[in-house]
Amino acid sequence: MARYFLPKGMRYSSLGERDTFYRLEFDFDQIKKWFKSSGRMGKVIFAAVIGRHTRIFPPKYKDDISTTILFDEYKNFNEISDFLLDFLPESLYYDRNLYEDGEIVGMEIAFDLDPENLICPLHGSLNEKMKRGQGLGFCETALNMVKNSAIKLYDELSKTFSHLGLVYSGRGFHIHIFDNDSFSWSYEKRKDLADTVLGKGFPIDEWVTSGGARLIRLPFSLHGMVSRIVYPLRIDELADFNPIEDPRSKPSFLKD
Repeated sequence: MARYFLPKGMRYSSLGERDTFYRLEFDFDQIKKWFKSSGRMGKVIFAAVIGRHTRIFPPKYKDDISTTILFDEYKNFNEISDFLLDFLPESLYYDRNLYEDGEIVGMEIAFDLDPENLICPLHGSLNEKMKRGQGLGFCETALNMVKNSAIKLYDELSKTFSHLGLVYSGRGFHIHIFDNDSFSWSYEKRKDLADTVLGKGFPIDEWVTSGGARLIRLPFSLHGMVSRIVYPLRIDELADFNPIEDPRSKPSFLKD
């Protein structure tokens, strides 16, 4: 049974459904195109969480359900696929740090907009939801509020940056900055940007934008808490995008 309340039609993915998705539907070619379009260079570090929020996990990994598992010593994407079919994670991420000869040489800036960063008129603030054990719970109203904030933030950022990426993250939206010069920004400069955006009332996670949290959800992966595909979008698609019904965000096991 789900621990958190979710919009109608969203639910936890079972282990069998995760297996089906990563065996038959997950496509690294799409991910390669995503990274190519972003202008990233070098090897990417991936990360997985097996069952931190859903408490659904392969029994042999019961001691590691909340551990963030890094995939950084792989030879090819086939090895990553093998890892995924073994761990069957609820969440899959990538490291936004840029590496050269094992050293960090930059970071991709991103903005994470999620329902817990705003006050839902139906369910209250994050603190109020946490008191009820529903910190990550959200409703369709809150999701639409986050979507509207993402549209406005994208418009705001486009006044300064020329290469932006937009992703439906499963519970909200991510906006990525791919301008080449932004990759070399210092922590202080990223922090100033995050503070400026927060000061304008946008519901972002400051520690994501500043770089305090380096991982971000991987496009085209499965968000196992809501059974939705993390899906890149164009900004002109966002206003009409409904992740509850849109077939692009629904894995095949929900369409059968």
